[in-house]
Amino acid sequence: MLRWFTTGILCLAFLGMGISASILGPTFQDLATNVNRNISSLSEIFVGRALGYLCGSVIGGVLLDCMNQFLLLGLSMWGITVSSYLIPFCKTAVLLIVMMSAMGVSFGVLDTGGNVLILALWGDKSPPHMQALHFSFALGAFLAPLLAKLALGPTESADNYTEPDFLPAALNASSEAASDPLLAAPHDMNLLWAYASIGTYILIVSLLFFALFFMKSSRQGKSTASAQPSQRAQYHKALLCLLFLFFFFYVGAEVTYGSYLFSFATTHVGMEEREAAGLNSIFWGTFAACRGLAIFFATCLRPATMIVLSNIGSLASCLFLVLFDRSPLCLWIATSVYGASMATTFPSGVSWIEQYTTISGKSAAFIMIGAALGLMATPALTGVLQGQYPALPVVLYACFGSAIFTTVLFPMMYKVATLPLRKGNRKG
Repeated sequence: MLRWFTTGILCLAFLGMGISASILGPTFQDLATNVNRNISSLSEIFVGRALGYLCGSVIGGVLLDCMNQFLLLGLSMWGITVSSYLIPFCKTAVLLIVMMSAMGVSFGVLDTGGNVLILALWGDKSPPHMQALHFSFALGAFLAPLLAKLALGPTESADNYTEPDFLPAALNASSEAASDPLLAAPHDMNLLWAYASIGTYILIVSLLFFALFFMKSSRQGKSTASAQPSQRAQYHKALLCLLFLFFFFYVGAEVTYGSYLFSFATTHVGMEEREAAGLNSIFWGTFAACRGLAIFFATCLRPATMIVLSNIGSLASCLFLVLFDRSPLCLWIATSVYGASMATTFPSGVSWIEQYTTISGKSAAFIMIGAALGLMATPALTGVLQGQYPALPVVLYACFGSAIFTTVLFPMMYKVATLPLRKGNRKG
């Protein structure tokens, strides 16, 4: 019973993390207005949050092996809460970037700890629960724009605010520092309401983690220890390195396609903005829906089977996108298939590797670092190359190349994983 309760709390936490991570996009203009910047001069907050996530993955992996997991996750949720409360009050870009980086650190700790805790709680029965965990994040990402629209609506401050683009960033920053305090109430109180409501929700969930921490029952620890015998693949480190690369290419492709799909559809294919927005919604909608369906599929399909099906779907859809890159009909169909195919890869990969080798906090952190690097490197490189070769569908080439790499890497991972174990027998 305690395992189900803990899993439910983790899902609530990942729901909040999804909302917190995705609320930045709809409120980006309002935050830029709040710190007297334009959007183009405030892109550092995305880099800061990504670097914070990278550091948080490392910190979480180290701390998971030496302190109570519930306490660590509760503290990470507190970090998200404090950042959510302070972000609307930031009146300087530097402080806003610092707050976003701090939130990224908490994201990294929570993401690493949540995946490790699900594996520790359920062992061989973790696949459906892992899918439920990541579906909660996708659901939160889907709900964030709706929350932002409900809270902000058509705000005049965001629409009417203009900043001369010729103003140098350094001059803007210096005048900003001289005239504005570090913290002050935002001009648009709806922005404060949006972030404060998210922070309050996460604060409530953090209290549930602390309640688990203070429970004096040892039943969970005993059942976890008996369900999770220590095992180690013969080439444990090589397997982790391959999964590092696998998640690097997978996460990079997912974020790249989702980020550039709108601009690609309008500039390369010639779609209207409303059509392109609908196309973007189709991608993330099929992504979230298939993560939800994967909860049930995971009860009857092995993680390896789901990964193979996902790789085939991703490779086929990317191939059609590359071959028919200017066809709107192909773009609609292939985007739907691509979103559905990408949905189950990450949670299935985490569940799959646990069947062959024990994942400690440090091992999970190493895997998450690969995902974080892919999140930063692939979109940035794609943007640079797309600017240099505007006539080519560089976004599609990047996703197709990543699909090829993940399709080739998984058989290699399977071969390494099925080599004889050092101790004990392989589970399942």
